Amino acid sequence: MTKAPYIGIDLFAGAGGLSYGLSQAGFDIKLGIEINPSFAVTLKENNKNMKVVVSNIGVVDPTEVVKSAGLRKSDINLIVGGPPCQGFSQSNCRSRNLDNPLNNLHKEFFRFVKVLQPRVFLLENVSGLKTLHKGAVLQDILNAGKKLGYYVQWDIGNAEDFGVPQRRKRIIFIGTKKKTRNFFKEKKSSAVTVRNALDDLPILENGNFVNELKYSRYTNLSNYQKKMRKNNGYTILNNLVTKNGELVVERYKHISSGGNWRNIPSHLMHNYKNSSRCHSWIYYRLKWDEPSVVISNFRKNMLIHPEQHRGLSVREAARLQSFPDRYIFCGLLGSQQQQVANAVPPLLAEKIGENIIQYLREV
Repeated sequence: MTKAPYIGIDLFAGAGGLSYGLSQAGFDIKLGIEINPSFAVTLKENNKNMKVVVSNIGVVDPTEVVKSAGLRKSDINLIVGGPPCQGFSQSNCRSRNLDNPLNNLHKEFFRFVKVLQPRVFLLENVSGLKTLHKGAVLQDILNAGKKLGYYVQWDIGNAEDFGVPQRRKRIIFIGTKKKTRNFFKEKKSSAVTVRNALDDLPILENGNFVNELKYSRYTNLSNYQKKMRKNNGYTILNNLVTKNGELVVERYKHISSGGNWRNIPSHLMHNYKNSSRCHSWIYYRLKWDEPSVVISNFRKNMLIHPEQHRGLSVREAARLQSFPDRYIFCGLLGSQQQQVANAVPPLLAEKIGENIIQYLREV
């Protein structure tokens, strides 16, 4: 007889990167709460057995919402969540303070933990949380977990070390009812390059609006490409690309592999009041033979394909986040882009989930 999977709920589910990765590890994420209706459509599309609640977490009653999903408190092994991270981001200096309500959503997370008392909780966020308000938020999280009877471990993990083709650092907190081994001392995976992630995908033009296309090839695939394409067939969705104007495309032509806005002639940057204040990832062209830099806000970062003079497609960004090709993003182009950018890389979540399941089996 097969043992039933461990049950979890996701409090800030987004498009489902964290939930999907945990489900691949063996969890059954029965409930997802997400405030953005467009994100919630994608979440439901890819998680047919999940009850999706579209709501502001602050007005949700933990006991009632769990009951609405057909669950009892005692059923829940894991509560997970990644509160919106805009307030913690290093690139968002104006809001990196405790007056920003987005910097206090971890308190809503612990409101659920207090009521439901799961065996484990997992809270993740951008690494900038570590230094926010001189470490006050980090300490508040540690204290909140301890106060509720949990042993809390934390670390900053790089998605690259978990087989994700992207250098993306996240801070991860894991709380357990019983003291256990270090969750974060694991052997690192080999780095996956942008080439090994993307070079089998359709060849696209600036502003491509055709959603479903054939792969560019079906042989000589990297191990990562084989993993991403598993059970997906001969075509792939979400190939949409932002339509950039002639001036922007002309800028792209001056940027070589690993270059950025500094490679653009000054006469093409005339609409910037002070281009010297641009950050390093504006007009950054990815390198084929290294992992990607962080996938984040498409408009602020403007990452360029390694060879083609255009931005990344939704699917290319999803590949760099480790979403499998069968994972479909719904909604308008801008929403799809942000769904991918905001997500936890599923491969990172899967590896952490495997470690948590091992703990649950041992206790």
